[in-house]
Parts: sequence; C-alpha cells; structure tokens
Amino acid sequence: MSPVVRDVSQPRVITAPRVITATPGSGVLAPGYVVLAGGLVAEVGQGPPRRPADLVLDDGVLVPGLVDLQVNGYFGEELRTARASGWATVSRRLPETGTTAYLPTFITAPLPELIAALRSAAVITAALPGGGARVLGVHLEGPFIAPERRGAHNAAWIIPPSPAAVDELLAAGAGLVRLVTLAPEVDGGITAVERLTAAGVLVSVGHSDATARQVAAAADAGARMITHLFNAQRPLHHREPGVAGQALADSRLTSGLIADLRHVAAQVCAIAFAAAPGRICIVTDAAACAGMPPGSYLLGGMPIELPPGGGPPARADGTLAGSALRMDAGVANMVAAGIDLVAAVGAASRVPADLIGRPDLGRIAPGAAADLVWLGGDLRAKATWVGGERVYPARTRTRRTGGIAG
Repeated sequence: MSPVVRDVSQPRVITAPRVITATPGSGVLAPGYVVLAGGLVAEVGQGPPRRPADLVLDDGVLVPGLVDLQVNGYFGEELRTARASGWATVSRRLPETGTTAYLPTFITAPLPELIAALRSAAVITAALPGGGARVLGVHLEGPFIAPERRGAHNAAWIIPPSPAAVDELLAAGAGLVRLVTLAPEVDGGITAVERLTAAGVLVSVGHSDATARQVAAAADAGARMITHLFNAQRPLHHREPGVAGQALADSRLTSGLIADLRHVAAQVCAIAFAAAPGRICIVTDAAACAGMPPGSYLLGGMPIELPPGGGPPARADGTLAGSALRMDAGVANMVAAGIDLVAAVGAASRVPADLIGRPDLGRIAPGAAADLVWLGGDLRAKATWVGGERVYPARTRTRRTGGIAG
C-alpha cells in the first residue's frame, strides 16, 4: 500500500483507553480523546468526544512524544561525524522508539573537530527533510570535563573552558548549541557556566569530580542540569554528598538518568525518583550501536563493542560507552523499577522539554505540538505522530479497530 497523505490542518479525533497528558498535576484519562488540528493539539478530554473518532486505539496508552536530550548516535550513525544522509536516517527512524524530539550529542573531541562538526551540523539541520523527530539543537558533552571522571572520553582531548574556547564553540554553532556538559570545578569552570548561561545555553554538570559545594556554586552561576546521574561523577557519600547528592537535594537541578537498568540499578533509579520528584529526565545516551546488531562501532571516533545479550556498549578496557537504549524501553524499565507510569512518562517527555526551554513539546495540551506516541501493553511504540502527521509506521495498516492509517 502507498503511504496515506493527510491534511493535518483538518481536525481529527483520536480516542484511546488511556491518555497521559503529562501536564503538571494530571493523571490518566481513562478513556480519553485528543483532537488534532493544524499540527497542534486542539482539545484533550476524558470520556467520549463530541464528534465521532477518526482513529480508535483499542489498547495501550496515548502519551506525548518522548524527548531525548542525549543522543550520540543511532542506527549505525555517529552524529558528530555523520553526513546529512546519516542525520536524516536517525531523525526519520527515531520515532520507531517513541522519540519525537532530540538533542544530537557530541562528546569530547579536539576543539577544531568540534568546531567543524558544529558548522556542518548547522548546515545539515537547516536542510533536514520533514517526517521525523525534531532536532532541538546540539548537546556538547565535553571537552570541558574532569580527566579523572572522563569515562569513555579521550583524556588527550580534554581542555579547560577558556573564554576563547567557549566563544569559538558558540560562534561555530550559530545558535545551535543548546546544552553543554562540563565540570564546574576545573579552572575557569564557573566563569564558563556564567558565560554559557548568559548566551542562553543550558549548562549541565557532568563528568565531574565536584564536591556538593562546587555543584551548588555552579547552580548559583546558572547550571540547571546534571548529566547521567550517578555515572562519571563524584558519588554520594554520607559526609560529602558529591555531584549525585547535591543533584538530588538541590531543587534547581534536574538530572538526566540513563534508564537501561545497567548504568543505574533499579533500586537506585527508584531512590532518584523518590528524592527528586519532577526533577528526573530519562535519557538514552545512545551510541551508534543503538538499534543495531552486536558488533564494533564508534563513539567519539574511537571503537566500542556492543556485546550479545543486551548489555551496554563498552570500550576495550570495559568502560561503559553510551548505551543502546530506546526511549520507550526507558519508560518501561522505570515502570518495572516501581516508578508510576505517569511519572515515568513525564520524565521522558514534559520534564526534558521544559528543561530545554520547549514548553510546546512533551505534553498533550491545547496549543502544544501534536507530537504523540501510542504505547502498547508492553510500553513499546506502536505508532508515532510529529506535528499531527503519523511518521511511524511509515505505511498504512488498517484493522476494524485500532487502525493506524491516521
């Protein structure tokens, strides 16, 4: 069958057994409906809609499109070095995982290479075809990090955040740099936080050996996020809370959490959600191996190995190097860890959208973008819409109920 072309300006009604809007204080609408018009959500409610449904979802739950703030690569492509076709592949296929918006992430590399990658990304993103996940900017995870907490980053490429280096990256990105992960305790770190914040960039503390006091100082200077909580940072100690302890205690900070249950154990994930309700956002930290079979891939231009059996990718020395996680699987993993479904969905949609300054995303509310995901009973994406247009699956499939031709 040929793909169905729809006029997204015309109102359409979708009904579902359950709808999670992810708006603050909301729960589950059971049953619920959503009216789409002009690429936006026009109406959302509980019970039967006022007009017949155009699309009836017969199981599962309808949720906002998922927002991933840390995607190094996917489907065999490392985004820092990928060509336009690679970016197009990743953007087109991410809706398979429930992701409708994301931040391509460049880890530590030589400064000239990062500058060149940002210039290339500015050209590529301006010309990306529609019909896929939205690119929200670029996340620079390095090179301004602590060598002793480098994780899978190359120590030879780590540099201090001098004003000149910060300005070069901002200029190269031409407004594309939306998030920077850095270690605030390194020489010039707090000044860099202030400089980036003033430029409208979200600053995240990560790959850092900072004490709790130093993390608080970074928050005073404008930092608002923690990169992959518990990983590659000074851990929580009962006499020195470190990065992790300050992250959970400081109401100004929202923490990314790699929700694969390998980087962080289920019990610790539950502790994080309990300690910082509304301040945990699910990320994948996906590498090029995500969505691919076991084998050898690249992260930061250096080899990683995705093992058989579902484990995370690693360097040759065993250091974990990104993940192969799907965002919908991240939600399911958190539910399996005991997190309420509404909280898990919010952590993968509204919380990251708000953190990155996009209140039009990550929720099902009048005026918000009509980015939606139909999750089945196993919480895997069955269908995904971006701007009211169904982008996954790519071809029409109809049934007497639960058809997804819309």
